[in-house]
Amino acid sequence: MANLTTKELTALDDQIRHEQVLVKKYRAMACLCSDTKLQSDLNCIADKHQQHCDTLLSFLQ
Repeated sequence: MANLTTKELTALDDQIRHEQVLVKKYRAMACLCSDTKLQSDLNCIADKHQQHCDTLLSFLQ
């Protein structure tokens, strides 16, 4: 892991939390949809935000 400053770690933590919130919101919206195309699209968006979150988490290893 690269040596990150406290400011960088805080920003990284904030962005990870933001991505996690987006994943939860899109998954919740997908569960409420009766339209399968829209449900699929929302789950794809959630998957993309999960990938973002995973990428950001990799900077902490």
